[in-house]
Amino acid sequence: MGRLHHHAYIWLGHGDVLVKPGDAHRRPQHKEFLAAQVMPLECADWLLKPASRVEATFDVPKEGADWYVGQLAAYDDLFADSYAVDPAYEETVRVLSAGEDRVGGWWVTGGRFLSLNLIACSPHRVRPEYACPLG
Repeated sequence: MGRLHHHAYIWLGHGDVLVKPGDAHRRPQHKEFLAAQVMPLECADWLLKPASRVEATFDVPKEGADWYVGQLAAYDDLFADSYAVDPAYEETVRVLSAGEDRVGGWWVTGGRFLSLNLIACSPHRVRPEYACPLG
């Protein structure tokens, strides 16, 4: 996949896992990093996770924004007090069009954390040395 595109990643888990103790398992140098289901500390490090973690891939920014907004709607029941999360659709399209990542994270009911990510690939602007996980 040589053209700029974005890979979608989701993590929903208990907040304690984020710091179990410490955050070493969220760093690529750690032996548990590849197997750890938790989100990495640096957004670009999603690209180092196994390809099976990729939820979807988008070549068109508007399609990525549709996915992002759709995921927020799908998880709406997890947000306390049913408050509306503004997905900023137009901002998401702008960010993806610029080759940037779109990352969101929210504490949700039950002490859990929801992380939605659209990570730029081929190349990533901060980590251009990272290869596309899908080859």
